[in-house]
Amino acid sequence: MSIVLEHHRSELLARMRAATDAARLFEDVSARLRRLVPFDASLWFATDPATTLATAPARVQGLGEDDPESCAAYWNAEFLVEDVNLYRDVARAPTPVATLWNATAGHPARSSRYRELLKPLGLQDEMRAAMRVGTSPWGMITLMREAGREPFSEAEIALVASLSAPMAQALRSCALAERTVEPGGPDAPGMVLFDERNHVLSFNDAARDWIEQLPAGPRYPSLGVCVTTEMLATVGQARMVADGRGEGTARLRVRARTGRWLVLHASCLAGADGARGATALVIEPAQASEIAPIIVEAHALSPREQEITELVARGVATAEIAGTLHLSVHTVRDHLKAVFEKVGVSSRGELVAKLFAEHYAAPLRRRTVHV
Repeated sequence: MSIVLEHHRSELLARMRAATDAARLFEDVSARLRRLVPFDASLWFATDPATTLATAPARVQGLGEDDPESCAAYWNAEFLVEDVNLYRDVARAPTPVATLWNATAGHPARSSRYRELLKPLGLQDEMRAAMRVGTSPWGMITLMREAGREPFSEAEIALVASLSAPMAQALRSCALAERTVEPGGPDAPGMVLFDERNHVLSFNDAARDWIEQLPAGPRYPSLGVCVTTEMLATVGQARMVADGRGEGTARLRVRARTGRWLVLHASCLAGADGARGATALVIEPAQASEIAPIIVEAHALSPREQEITELVARGVATAEIAGTLHLSVHTVRDHLKAVFEKVGVSSRGELVAKLFAEHYAAPLRRRTVHV
């Protein structure tokens, strides 16, 4: 790598380490990465590390972001059509970077995504990269080049791969950035029904309010509400599971504009004849049990440290933790010391407050009646 390229890469890494806001991180890295790996269009989004589903923030460049239908078409292609280099496959691959040119042996027209989405926009090669720490993806990057330009080279692929873990660590740190939790939100879950084309069929009153709290990002209007990337990703996953092409459930955790954690979950409904009908999406406040794993993982705790932390959160004493996990008391104390250092606390009480209570104190206070 030349001295100039190494300088730009070092600058990139420095910006990643200093990041506290994911949207600004995408903006900074996009501008600097373009000097190292030229591209004409791109898509950047954070992901739920447990499900790989897209969540906010998201950044779209040169992909018809002003066209409401293009957003829905893009995610339909991702979830409803079998193709090369789907995000879920890239996230699990040994090397978390793949290009359309390589995957199709230099014949991108073999890809339906290329035929239906990229070619009409004058784009040809596409590089997809998972921003991953261990096996947990915290974000996805897609870079695209116009037809007539050279495909992404092996050197460019290797460079982006080398940025995967640092970028994921930066996104993980942004997830922990302290944010004031503002009160607000309806008392009931919001429900939205979607048809097969991702058009809204109906919704309840609470849904509109919860949707307004979802983070800013690409969205399109449908039946009086704005459909977001998080909603499309969750609905698409539900259809994959219903078709037997996906595992698990369609659930996505996201931090609202108010700082509060929400969970989106979806399932496909069936008609009286057994045929698949609408897809129902529910948006509601996340329970502590759903947020605890993402908060704990974001602090880069090892699997053993996570086990001990969860037991501490339940009030289990050190000796009992040692017996439960078949460890010595001394070993448990060593693990606890490491956890305290990573989280930045000095006691069990501070640990529980730091990991969980700070995300639920404001909503609890709002619903407390003083007499």
